[in-house]
Amino acid sequence: MDAQVLGRLSSSFSLQFRSKQVLFPVSGDPISPRRRNCPFSIKAEIRSGSNRSGKEFDYAAYEAERLRLDAAARQSMAETSERETRNESDPKAWKWAIRKRIWDLMEALNVAQFPRPVHHRIPNFVGASVAAKKVSELDVFKAANCVKVNPDTPQKQVRFLTLNGRKILLTPQPRLRTGFFSLLEPSQALLSPDTLKEACTSAGVAKYGKPIGLDEKIRVDIIVIGSVAVDPTTGARLGKGEGFAELEYGMLRYMGAIDDSTPIVTSVHDKQLVGDIPVEKLLIHDVPVDIICTPTQVIFTNTTIPKPQGIYWEELSPEKLSQILILRELKSRIEQETGQKLPCGPSEKLPPTARRGRH
Repeated sequence: MDAQVLGRLSSSFSLQFRSKQVLFPVSGDPISPRRRNCPFSIKAEIRSGSNRSGKEFDYAAYEAERLRLDAAARQSMAETSERETRNESDPKAWKWAIRKRIWDLMEALNVAQFPRPVHHRIPNFVGASVAAKKVSELDVFKAANCVKVNPDTPQKQVRFLTLNGRKILLTPQPRLRTGFFSLLEPSQALLSPDTLKEACTSAGVAKYGKPIGLDEKIRVDIIVIGSVAVDPTTGARLGKGEGFAELEYGMLRYMGAIDDSTPIVTSVHDKQLVGDIPVEKLLIHDVPVDIICTPTQVIFTNTTIPKPQGIYWEELSPEKLSQILILRELKSRIEQETGQKLPCGPSEKLPPTARRGRH
């Protein structure tokens, strides 16, 4: 591990909690992205049942495979969480305890929404569309040209509002299994309400989206991510435990598509707000949030947690690397450019590659 990485690692462990929660109105937020032009003109195929290449899109086969792989992934994640929770010395055990508490609470209070149960998912929640509307009313969202949104169910309305607002939508391909990111642009042909709604689903992205690679020249103005739990006083965030949001963020940093000033927003239920995420235990690749939108409020965290600067290869297991083609391509490229072999993290048992749920 080089000195620069060690420096970033030590700085991420020396942060302190801030005690004050800062609330702002929806409009007039202090974080405004630089207005950028995204150099893409994406023309999606709109023929019923066809994808961008003109080939017939088989919804039934896509959905059957998605459900099978998603169930296998969640089962394996449940086993992983149980194993790591039992081991008190495991550095990730405390994260699983908070996740389980939030998942259990949402189910007990019946604020969880389909798909249920919400365990081992980015949980969908009552009022997700209201929270999405608050995201769309942020000045940073209004000014954005290109918006990166996670593909999970509670952010489906954010994806719709992105396209409906004539913005470019960047969304990850399922668990990075089939590639990298897909881009969708609301061309005239996609502006019908029914087609826009379809384009916001996992199958719709596969049908209409344009897959991109590491060499695409894009600039993302705002990132919207899902969360299981988030601390409004620090901006500390927990996802569902697979680490894909962190990998996606790191690769966008490598591409120059984002930087420290790119706002990170999450939409959650108020019951997902917590005050016990220990910042000093966060890992160097954990992604904090700048803005939290719930059905009842907008919170500007003023986070001081450093944002990841790229992919931290020393934290990446060989199993995950072997599952994600785009990561292997990036690793090979960096090693060729630098003439040095990148480090690799410890081995771990991983969930099978699987598609994210339909949204």
